[in-house]
Amino acid sequence: MIAVIIAGGSGTRLWPLSTPLYPKHLLKINGDSNSLLQNTYRRARRLTDKVYVVSEASHIQHVKAQLPDLGHEDFIVEPARRGTASCIVAALVHIAGKHDAKEPIAFLAADHYIRDNEGFVNSFSIAGNASQKYGRVVLVGIGPDYPATGFGYIQKASLLDAASYVHNVNSFKEKPDYETAKIYLKSGNYLWNAGYFVGSVATFQKAMKTYASELASSYHALETAAEKDYEKIYLGFENVSIDYALIEKVKGLLVVPATFDWMDLGSFADMYKAVEHDEKGNHVHGIVELEEVESAFIQNHEDKPVAVIGLDNVVVINTPDGILVARKDLSQKVGDVSKRLGNKT
Repeated sequence: MIAVIIAGGSGTRLWPLSTPLYPKHLLKINGDSNSLLQNTYRRARRLTDKVYVVSEASHIQHVKAQLPDLGHEDFIVEPARRGTASCIVAALVHIAGKHDAKEPIAFLAADHYIRDNEGFVNSFSIAGNASQKYGRVVLVGIGPDYPATGFGYIQKASLLDAASYVHNVNSFKEKPDYETAKIYLKSGNYLWNAGYFVGSVATFQKAMKTYASELASSYHALETAAEKDYEKIYLGFENVSIDYALIEKVKGLLVVPATFDWMDLGSFADMYKAVEHDEKGNHVHGIVELEEVESAFIQNHEDKPVAVIGLDNVVVINTPDGILVARKDLSQKVGDVSKRLGNKT
């Protein structure tokens, strides 16, 4: 098996901890000595010794610094962000020149928070074996434990392989409203779509030719590009997700329910769940003084002190890049505010 870590992202949802030049996957969570990216790499290495990383030119120097074990040829650099569809096409072209076209490839996000490494390896090993056995794209879906409205869902169909619990895929569902999400959870037939999938170069080439001719054209363009033309060709690609451009169009997909814990960390409310708290439910980092504060997420990354008095369920972040004060339950709006601030600079 081959592993490809997608280490892109614009860093807006966890601003100002994360920024376009230093996105979320480079951050260390919960006092960990390793970043999210470094932990993803460690998990990938338990799965295979063939690991590649796709990242964007604006912060590739940080990615390389965090992964010193990898060589120059192990990094696939996007000239600029063009969505996951484009970066996955670039990865497939890169791998096709170095490996057997039938070897399964696991595509992994760099910024997910996972603790159960053994469960991770087990799930992706099953997916890799199924992809190779059936010649199909295999997803790894997350068993929902609450009626989430912020994730897309994968609807399972019939069980194809009882021994490894591999299902056919019935359909994809967009982010539902709360009542619909409760129905999905209660039925037991739905998994969160975490953007994990496994397939070989040959499998993806066939899928692109059949269901996504534009991606097939992009693949051919990169495959035949002279080095001097690569950047111009890549920058001409549409900025689109791989789910929208390909995965949700492919017939005959399979899915494996994950056997590991998983968090997306898509907001500070999610981040709060992943970190440790004191007896009042507060998470504090840096020079911080609190008075009558509960259930807060507060980080100070400068030498000047930060004081918070009489505020519960808040997020307070101070970094050299900015200051954020928000209600924790509204922290999903941080991305929008960050983009507006970015337009003003």
